[in-house]
Amino acid sequence: MSTNPSSRSTSPVAPANASIRPAPAGRHWLGWTILGVVVLAVVYAVVIRPLFQSAVPDRAGAGGRPLPVTAEPARQADLNVRIVALGTVTPVSTVTVRSRVDGQLQKIFFKEGQEVEAGAPLVEVDPRPFEVQKQQTEAQLAKDNALLVNARLDFDRFTTLLAQDSVAKQQVDTQAALVRQYEAAVKLDQAQIDTASLQLAYAHIIAPVSGRVGLRLVDLGNMIHASDPNGIAVITQLRPITVVFSIPQDALPAVLKRFQSGDPMTVEAFDRDGRTLLATGRLVTIDNQIDPSTGTVKLRAEFPNTDEVLFPNQFVNVQLIAAQLQGATVVSTAAVQRGTAGLYVYLVTDKDGQKTASVRVVETGASERGMIAITKGLAPGDVVVVDGVDKLREGTAVELVNRATGAPETPGPGMTKGGGPGRGRGPRPPQN
Repeated sequence: MSTNPSSRSTSPVAPANASIRPAPAGRHWLGWTILGVVVLAVVYAVVIRPLFQSAVPDRAGAGGRPLPVTAEPARQADLNVRIVALGTVTPVSTVTVRSRVDGQLQKIFFKEGQEVEAGAPLVEVDPRPFEVQKQQTEAQLAKDNALLVNARLDFDRFTTLLAQDSVAKQQVDTQAALVRQYEAAVKLDQAQIDTASLQLAYAHIIAPVSGRVGLRLVDLGNMIHASDPNGIAVITQLRPITVVFSIPQDALPAVLKRFQSGDPMTVEAFDRDGRTLLATGRLVTIDNQIDPSTGTVKLRAEFPNTDEVLFPNQFVNVQLIAAQLQGATVVSTAAVQRGTAGLYVYLVTDKDGQKTASVRVVETGASERGMIAITKGLAPGDVVVVDGVDKLREGTAVELVNRATGAPETPGPGMTKGGGPGRGRGPRPPQN
C-alpha cells in the first residue's frame, strides 16, 4: 500500500535559536534612563554645585561656626614716600699710587690694609742718584756765581776807564753783555737745582689722600718706573663714602624741587634682600642729564660710614625719602587684596552682637615697611582683616582671634557698627 507523500502529516521543527527572545522595549529605555540620571548627577556635582556655592555667600565657617580671623583698626600715621632703586657703593676718592721717578724700591712704610692719613710716607725710591745730581747742579751754580762776580768787577773797572777816555766804549758793552750772560747761567743752575730737589722729593712717596691701602702691587727691591701702569698700591677713601643710584625720569621733578629748596633728603641703604638697614645718609648731588637709553637719571648720596659697613663696589638697595604724608590713614599691607574690581579690604562690622566681614573697595597710596596709605575707602578706626581672608565672602560671620595665641580678642572701640561709619556697604567680593 502506497502512501502519498503530500498527504503525510509532519510535525513542525523548531529552529535552533528558538529559545532566544528579544528583550522587551521597556527594559531598553530603563537602561538609558539610569545612565542619563548618573550623567546629570555628575554634572551637578562637578559644575553646577561649585558655581552655586560660589554665588551664594558663606555666612559662617564649617559647622556653622564663625571663621577665625585676625583684624586690626586703621590708624593715622606719618608715612614716608619712598623711591626704591638699586645702587652701587662708590668711594669719594680712589688713588693709584705711582712713582714719578725711576729707581729701585728701597723702603716700604705701610702694611696692606692699613689706614693712612694724607701726607703719610708710603715708600722710598733709592734717593742717591738724585742727591748726586743735586750736588752737581749746586757746584755748577757756585762756579757760575764766581764768574758773574768777576764779570761785574771788570764791568765796573771798564766803566771807570771809559769815563777817563782810556778804553773804547765797545769793550764796555762787551763786558756788560758778559755780565748778563753769567746772570742767565746762574738762573739756569738754580732751576736745575730745583729740578734735582724735586726729583729727590719724588723719591719719597707719600699718601695723596686719607684712606685704606690695598694690596701691595710691587715688592721691595724691584725697579719701578714712572711709566708703570699698575702703580705701587691703591688707596681708597672709605669715610665718608657715596652710593650712586638711578631713579625714573618721572620721579625727577618732585625730587629736584625738594633738593633745590635746600631741604635735606634722607637716603637709606639696605642689603641685597632689602630687609637689613645698613646706613643712613643724605642726597648730595643730581646728575645733569637723563640717560636716553634707560630713561633714568643718576643721583649720588653720601654716608658717614664710620662703621665701614659699606664697601666699594657693593650693590645695595637704596630708598630715597622723597616726601612725607602727614596724618595718613594706614593699614597693614596684608589687609589689601586685589580682585577684578580693583583693590579692596574686608571690613569687620558688628551688628546686633555678630561680627561679619564685608568688602570695601579702597584706593591706596604710598607704602612703607609693611604699612600702606589708604587714600579713599577707609577712615581711622575701621577694623580690617589682615589674616584669614582666603575663605571670606561678603557677609561671612567672623571671630576675631589673636594671631600669636589664637585666643579670641576684641579690637576695641574702633569696631564699626551696622555696616561702617556712614560709608555704606561695599560691593560683593571680587571673584578671582
